Amino acid sequence: MFGAAGAFEAMSDDVKLSPVEAIKLQSRYLRGTIAEDLLEEKPNFSKENAQLLKHHGSYQQDDRDERAEIRAAGGGKSEKAYIFMVRTRVPGGKLTCDQLLAELDLADELGNTTLRITSRQGLQLHGVLKRNLRQVIRRINEVQLTTLAACGDVERNVMCCPAPHYHDPVHAELQALADRLAAHLAPRTRAYHDIWLKDLHSGEQLVFGPNGEPTFEEQEVEPIYGATYLPRKFKTAIGLPGDNCVDIYANDLGLLAICKDWRVVGYNVLVGGGMGVTPSAKKTFPALAMRMAFCTPEQAVDVATAVIKVQRDHGNRSDRKVARLKYLLADRGLPWFKARVEEYLGYRLPEPDPEDVWGFDDHMGWHEQGDGRLFYGLNIENGRILDREGMRLKTALREVARSWRPSFRLTPHQSLLICDLPAGCQSELEGLLHAHGVKLSSEISAARRWSMACVAWPTCGLSITEAERALPGVIDQLEVELARLGLSQEVFTIRMTGCPNGCARPYNCDVGLVGRTADKYTVFLGGRLLGNRLNFMYKDLVPTEELVATLVPPLAYFKQARQPGETFGDFCARKGREDLLAFAARYEAQLVG
Repeated sequence: MFGAAGAFEAMSDDVKLSPVEAIKLQSRYLRGTIAEDLLEEKPNFSKENAQLLKHHGSYQQDDRDERAEIRAAGGGKSEKAYIFMVRTRVPGGKLTCDQLLAELDLADELGNTTLRITSRQGLQLHGVLKRNLRQVIRRINEVQLTTLAACGDVERNVMCCPAPHYHDPVHAELQALADRLAAHLAPRTRAYHDIWLKDLHSGEQLVFGPNGEPTFEEQEVEPIYGATYLPRKFKTAIGLPGDNCVDIYANDLGLLAICKDWRVVGYNVLVGGGMGVTPSAKKTFPALAMRMAFCTPEQAVDVATAVIKVQRDHGNRSDRKVARLKYLLADRGLPWFKARVEEYLGYRLPEPDPEDVWGFDDHMGWHEQGDGRLFYGLNIENGRILDREGMRLKTALREVARSWRPSFRLTPHQSLLICDLPAGCQSELEGLLHAHGVKLSSEISAARRWSMACVAWPTCGLSITEAERALPGVIDQLEVELARLGLSQEVFTIRMTGCPNGCARPYNCDVGLVGRTADKYTVFLGGRLLGNRLNFMYKDLVPTEELVATLVPPLAYFKQARQPGETFGDFCARKGREDLLAFAARYEAQLVG
């Protein structure tokens, strides 16, 4: 068993490390020369510092729309329009009124005027310039939020069911665990504090963020991560059998609460989920987490830490394409992995409880909190909070904040819960939203309500094609076809990504649309709302304009041949690819005839 800082030393003799591992090792616990880079006038960071910057919560990006304009105006072919995405880590998605308003202010003053809710209950600012990066991060910390570990090879934002059901102590316990895990698994390095929260010239303290000031000892060593942190990103979710809104099977680590008599008696521990794929590398694949063990509530933090340490010490550090936990499990097997976790813990873990996921609630619409107040789930298409012609969502949320001073919670489906509202405010809130052109959740089609897309083009450097900007138009067309087929009320998940990395979790949903090459997608079918079954490739290289036409035959087949109570995803899984394709050929031939 390796110590906290021993993983790199133990592997370095016989393993050729990836370049990113070398960057982390030489970074002095994520410092690099980021501070020096910030003082230079150039619009971007060095390659090495751009890698380290992710651990501080920011991605260096290139606005490819603007880049094209620069080149069209005579700029050099290599010229880029550098911008930065800044992601705030929000455990369980919980925000105060002032915290959301502060993020909206930053979007207007130092971003591209939009704020985006992520599929992991975080917030993203887009279009931040390098010269404004320190101010943005400092102001986020001023309202007791942080960007530390929102990205990078560490534990990312800990997900949890966000619903404020105060009559149910189970929800409060899950949210408290999310907070404990987030604090326990946060990096301890002083680098974040010194670079972003102090004056770079004088060293004067400017602000204390939610993590406070690390001690001197923590400056020297990361007690959990060691000098090279994890081989790749690590994602954790805490969920409920009857409400898998966190998509627990898509995470590296899932803690599924087992409840008796309105209390949590323990957690089923799931390990090894992950969505990312590299099509050119056959060794990569999406995976669902596997049920490993059961633990008590008192053991949960220690078990999570042990899982992370096994991945830290045994995960692949030479090839980042296969560095996620799912590949370690594929190589060594679940029994081996469980045995290593138990070695780190010093005790055995029992087998999982038979309970598993059986429900999903997106928490949209009106709900009682159990304390005399209400919360309203507002569907936000693809998580983008903005003002545009005919729909001023950002302004509406500011008005809501001024009128009722509610708290807010971000959902794993990129939407927003407006919480702590007084009883009897329903008509007034709905009227306010309507006055700003914002549709109520009840006015959104089922297809749109259950859809989700990643950011993709033009800012994500990995995106091959559109997602967030393309999916609304696809849904427009699909709504027409669903109405024609009499399936408008049918609930099934549709998720689009601009590349195969799977940030919007497209491989376990009913319909996955994954960017394959310019303006073409792979269509996946046969997953399900519960997220505990992978879908399969139905058709490849489908042009954007043919996506809906490609989905119509399977939907028509579903309408004709479904079993009572069967969902679209279950139907596709039962029929299989060849049967679906055969029906589609007959269906299309009839249309031509």
